[in-house]
Amino acid sequence: MEMTMTVALVAVFATVALISASITYAALDTASSTRRRLKNLLRGPGTAGTRAETLLEGSSLVLQKVRTFIPKSPKEMSTLQRRLALAGFHKPTHPAAYLVLEIAIPVLAFVVTIFFLGWSKGLVFAVLAAIVGYLLPGLVLDRYVKQRQKQIQNGLPDALDLLIVSLEAGLALDQAIMKCAEELHIAYPALAEELRFINVECRAGKPRIEAFKNFATRTKVDDVRALVAMLVQTDRFGTSVADALRTHAEVSRTKRKQRAEERAAKIGVKLVFPLVFCLFPAFYVVTLGPAVVKFIHAFSDGGPIGGTIR
Repeated sequence: MEMTMTVALVAVFATVALISASITYAALDTASSTRRRLKNLLRGPGTAGTRAETLLEGSSLVLQKVRTFIPKSPKEMSTLQRRLALAGFHKPTHPAAYLVLEIAIPVLAFVVTIFFLGWSKGLVFAVLAAIVGYLLPGLVLDRYVKQRQKQIQNGLPDALDLLIVSLEAGLALDQAIMKCAEELHIAYPALAEELRFINVECRAGKPRIEAFKNFATRTKVDDVRALVAMLVQTDRFGTSVADALRTHAEVSRTKRKQRAEERAAKIGVKLVFPLVFCLFPAFYVVTLGPAVVKFIHAFSDGGPIGGTIR
């Protein structure tokens, strides 16, 4: 009986999943712009107006895709959009989602606290929970920003080495940047994404120096700002880009090594607090606990020392 019930449940689940997948695929296939253009082409030669409408539709779709793919200049972004761009969120829907979370989380925290504790006992805790819920998205976003900046900072020397190898192999600067983005996609995805943005902006018609300046503004990493300043000077005076990148790569690699050594030197100080508050109390309980118990028994009323004193 139990085996039959299990088989029936699995069959129902599989049937519902297949039906849902079929309906979703059919809806997406019908709404596809590529499918609509293929149907218009398969209808045969039409009037000039129909062809013109088809061309206009295709061009508008291409322009729409290009506009959504090209990143905005930091000057055209709002404060929230620039803050989200620092964390790697570039889509137009991300600011709206962030604002919704800023409103929904405090309300949810307030309602849940009131539901479990009641109005009389839980009003103060509910207000505190709402404040924490309001600050939580900002704290999480700042955490993402720091992690992304750290990844870009650590991956910059490797990217410069790849740029030098690509330039010396005969590639142009734009092609070398795209090659670095492809190679660094797994190791440093944030840096690879920013390099792709530079290439896209250059292909869209922006000057290369402006694209690099937007890269420095989007990331707000000191090493990137120094790199952009060096590239601006190189472009202005016409010096060798490969030699300048080699020098900057050595400096960036030295800075990364120094940051690692600094973090290693701070470990001893950071371990003081876990040792004092976590390890030492347990160590004292294990080592001094039996002695304290024996002292208590010895000085108690029934003990040898306590009875002698009386």
